[in-house]
Amino acid sequence: MVLLLSGLVLLFVRWRIMASSAPTFQRVDNPASFADSILTRVLSYSYIYALNGWLLLCPEWLCFDWSMGCIPLVESLEPRLLAVGLFWMTFIALLWKSLSIPSGKGQRSLIMCLAALVIPFLPATNVFFRVGFVIAERVLYLPSVGFCLLVIVGLRKLAMFHGSHRAIQIGYTYVVLLLGIRAVCRSAEWRTEAVLFHSGLSVCPLNAKVHYNIAKNAGDAGNRTLAIFEYREALRLHSEYDQAMNNLANILKDEGKLHEAERLLRKAVQLRPDFAAAWMNLGIVLAGLKHHSEAETSYFTALAYRKKYPDCYYNLGNLYLEQQRYGDAYRAWRNATALKPTHVVAWSNLIIMLDSIGQMDRAESIAQEALTILPQEPSLHFNLANALGKTGRFVEAEKHFIEAITLDRKNAVYYTNLGVLYHRWKKYDKAERLYQQALELNPHLQSAKDNMALLQKARNRIANQQ
Repeated sequence: MVLLLSGLVLLFVRWRIMASSAPTFQRVDNPASFADSILTRVLSYSYIYALNGWLLLCPEWLCFDWSMGCIPLVESLEPRLLAVGLFWMTFIALLWKSLSIPSGKGQRSLIMCLAALVIPFLPATNVFFRVGFVIAERVLYLPSVGFCLLVIVGLRKLAMFHGSHRAIQIGYTYVVLLLGIRAVCRSAEWRTEAVLFHSGLSVCPLNAKVHYNIAKNAGDAGNRTLAIFEYREALRLHSEYDQAMNNLANILKDEGKLHEAERLLRKAVQLRPDFAAAWMNLGIVLAGLKHHSEAETSYFTALAYRKKYPDCYYNLGNLYLEQQRYGDAYRAWRNATALKPTHVVAWSNLIIMLDSIGQMDRAESIAQEALTILPQEPSLHFNLANALGKTGRFVEAEKHFIEAITLDRKNAVYYTNLGVLYHRWKKYDKAERLYQQALELNPHLQSAKDNMALLQKARNRIANQQ
């Protein structure tokens, strides 16, 4: 009674958390539950039950995701129906055995095993409500208790009719060791995302999400070639995979293939009109193609679907800057920093724009405001130093240049600009040293080479005058 009441309370709490409504799922999450034919649903569900049983018996086929075509629907007579028939015959035989044997300890043990096996699995059967997965290995944790008990009951029965208990013990030990080794091997596959995602290919090569995850991992690691290949494979398997379209378009955009990126993003937002990220990325691509009006519309659409979207405001500001709409750019970037005070590039663009249009006081004010939030951000110190240097406040500029270099010692541009400050300050020895340090970090930095040449000319001119 206590367990029953506890279960009912948990169900009630879960129902309230879900706002008293069932979750919604897409066809790709659980294709069988969306099948039009009742026969297809029954046969596909039965095959999924059989696969779950096989995973308990022989956990060889393990995958982090079983959706998106991993298990094709059973729609006609085919070899997989043999597995369905074997599963139901085994289950019915066990059920009949539990009900037909005489009442006693043996019957209670068998019924308890079957109850522990079946009851925890019932919510995942799609019988009472639709679930958002095809196979989820985690739902077998509790049923595995009943399965293990059933194995023990079976071994005890086998020992009663078999003369050699030792042979049974050896066989049981061998199976336990084999499964232990399998557990260790599977655990190793979970250590890194790359290994885990690739392991899914051997089990579910038709799963678009497996290819999507491999592509995303490759893209994050900088392997664009593999990422593009796997995103295309994901789209070949699932032609309406909007997230794959968005991510592939981002890579193509970075490679300058703007027209193909535009085509993918337009299709993505057509499939999912409220896809805010795709609308924003479409705006970026359209801006790159100089379709400014359409780009602005795309950004506004993204903001309509996601009002608190600092990255979109940032890109909108970039669009306005390109059109020299400085007031609009300022407001867009301020919206970005208001929504996300740590948005470094929005702060930097504000400072640089105000500096470039001669509003030095506002540039300094914005920089100081940003530094109260991000005091350890080198780019903010650098941009403030540039603005201060232009107004002849060399001492303050020097302080912020040095702070920027202290925070980022590998940025050759920081050394070059501090060198320029010393150059203007007529501290030629310090300027030369900074230019040399910049060229040591980046021998191909043209600004450092040009300023070093100008410095040598200035020194030669001074020497000739003397």
